[in-house]
Amino acid sequence: MKKIKYLALIVGCLLSGQSFADDSEALQQQLAAIKSFKAQFSQQVTDSQGEAIMQGEGNIALQQPMMIRWQQQSPDDTLFVSNGDKTYYFDSFAEQVTIMNTHSLIDSTPFVLLTSKDPEQWAKYQVVATDAGFSVTPNKGVESQVEKLDIHFNAKEQGLASLTVLDTSGQQSLFTFKDAKVNEALAAQTFEFTIPEGVEVDDQSQGD
Repeated sequence: MKKIKYLALIVGCLLSGQSFADDSEALQQQLAAIKSFKAQFSQQVTDSQGEAIMQGEGNIALQQPMMIRWQQQSPDDTLFVSNGDKTYYFDSFAEQVTIMNTHSLIDSTPFVLLTSKDPEQWAKYQVVATDAGFSVTPNKGVESQVEKLDIHFNAKEQGLASLTVLDTSGQQSLFTFKDAKVNEALAAQTFEFTIPEGVEVDDQSQGD
């Protein structure tokens, strides 16, 4: 479950005071120009003392609104897919699929801003422009497992360059993207998931 919650921070996606409002609008404009995004990623995780504790790699696909496919290929083989309505988390080693209601997940993470234009979601976060991009933090009273999300755009071409996530435990994850494809047509099945035969299914979406 801890792994599921961690991946939920990356979902499927991504304001107070006049200057903060201006920064929020600027970020929204840049994200709105990215209708779809597909790339390979490398991941570096450090603990609260800055010590490296994990490296990984995988691929990501994003599409507005509220669609994500996040596949971790190492160190574990896991798949997180959201079609905007339901979210599926598949752990091939455990042979288990967890089904969740997407909207119950997106309320607790700033990653929703990456693929959402919902003013109610944006109102939950404070956006500040930085030298490298934008820093997003939840407003006081917003329940989030992410303390800060830094979004960096590619300076030479359209698209995301990296995301840095600081969670409530002090652990920091840097995701760096490469071989990015922006605003290309993505197949509809990219964001759909067929449950394999014989796996255990934990359906948590019915009670949401």
